[in-house]
Amino acid sequence: MSKRLSEQEEQRRLHMEQLRQAGIDPYPPRCTRTHTCAEALQLLEGVDGEETTSEVVHVAGRMMSKRVMGKAAFGHIQDGSGRLQFYASVDNLGEEEYHRFRKLFDLGDIIGVAGPLFRTRTGEPTVRAQSITMLAKSLHPLPEKWHGLKDVELRYRQRYVDLIVNEDVRQVFITRTRIVSALREFLDARGFLEVETPILQPIYGGAAARPFITYHNELEQQLYLRISFELYLKRLIVGGFDKVYEIGRDFRNEGISFKHNPEFTQLEFYQAYADYNDVMRLTEEMIAYVAQKVLGTLKIVYGEHEIDLTPPWRRRELRQALIEETGIDIEAYPDAESLYQAIRAIGGNVEPKATRGKLIDSLISNYLEPKLIQPTFLIDYPVEISPLAKRKPGSDTLAERFEGFIGGMEICNAFTELNDPDDQEQRFLEQGRAYDAGDEEAHRMDEDFLTALSYGMPPTGGFGMGIDRLTMLLTNRDSIREVILFPHLRPRPAP
Repeated sequence: MSKRLSEQEEQRRLHMEQLRQAGIDPYPPRCTRTHTCAEALQLLEGVDGEETTSEVVHVAGRMMSKRVMGKAAFGHIQDGSGRLQFYASVDNLGEEEYHRFRKLFDLGDIIGVAGPLFRTRTGEPTVRAQSITMLAKSLHPLPEKWHGLKDVELRYRQRYVDLIVNEDVRQVFITRTRIVSALREFLDARGFLEVETPILQPIYGGAAARPFITYHNELEQQLYLRISFELYLKRLIVGGFDKVYEIGRDFRNEGISFKHNPEFTQLEFYQAYADYNDVMRLTEEMIAYVAQKVLGTLKIVYGEHEIDLTPPWRRRELRQALIEETGIDIEAYPDAESLYQAIRAIGGNVEPKATRGKLIDSLISNYLEPKLIQPTFLIDYPVEISPLAKRKPGSDTLAERFEGFIGGMEICNAFTELNDPDDQEQRFLEQGRAYDAGDEEAHRMDEDFLTALSYGMPPTGGFGMGIDRLTMLLTNRDSIREVILFPHLRPRPAP
């Protein structure tokens, strides 16, 4: 070993060698397992008192407790379905096997226990062990007070240990899986087709973000990890699929925060012959459906707030909301400099060289988003920060776009899709000029997407939502790292 072992680690390795000397493989290739812990517990549902079942069960799991009392011992094993107590004694195991279990089996070992079931005097379901076998020796001791660790990043770096010892953490990720399943159920039942689009793309697009860059050696081609599914899914709308969705990973080369991770899971759907009003209704119905399906209620707790997800949700015009909260009418400040001065006048801290769009985003993030606790749609965004959204009829400056907010956090982004290829080309050109001026998140020109639009795309409503943030909301977690199994972390400092 390259590192110095602790006394406990040395002791466990000694136990492993003693097992081998006794002719026992501490890592056997297979085991007998007839029941999970939960299935074994079900066998006792009709059994009263201390009566023993006649059926012998073979259960397997990690040993989480061990209480030795002379010639008998109690312990608990844990598998993916739950925990189950077992009882070991000299009378049932014999001197040799009981002594081996007592001396050489450590907490954290993965073991198999076989025997009939009974209830103890306190009523706890228990396996009366007739045999106990080693399935995988644990060479590291489990932490005694994992919740009390001051270095919270250690829980994320060693998520496997976090999952072993913290039942609530396991439940978060079980809930996350159920959330994704419920989203699929909702969309499938409404005729949406789940599809897959490229992760490696020759041109990135569909969002305002910097990409990760890679290189294909054989093709001698620079490629990008996708930042969105949008442009490919809209190609499918052009191709005649009326309702499509994708759930998958996006990658954005941007900062890390309590609600940002460089790779994250996204749901996007697109519906032909629909607009952003249709998508708003679908959104509130979908999230309400998921909450009811997964949690059994539409009233959830997030932080210190009780939130009611019952549709319909509140709609607020972005411009009016900013006037009410900041006193700034963005229409009165048509350029970046004048808007910058207006924000500075109310005490806002913004970058002097920020574009007008970035300044508007900062107003939303700092003055609106934290106050939007109950489900709210902010609607009608400026065209300059909505390069893929259709203009609002009668307005040159506004687009039919909305963002959904719950619990003081943006949950989703959607709009009536721009389907005019000439207008889209002009938007791409404007974004290109912004990119040349230093905006690394500006949208790039995509000629093939323009060609697709030129074949005709029907009126379409589109939607995007981060699965991670929805999971944060429905599990009452205040950090995206709590709902991603293996979040990206900074490198460990050198010793």
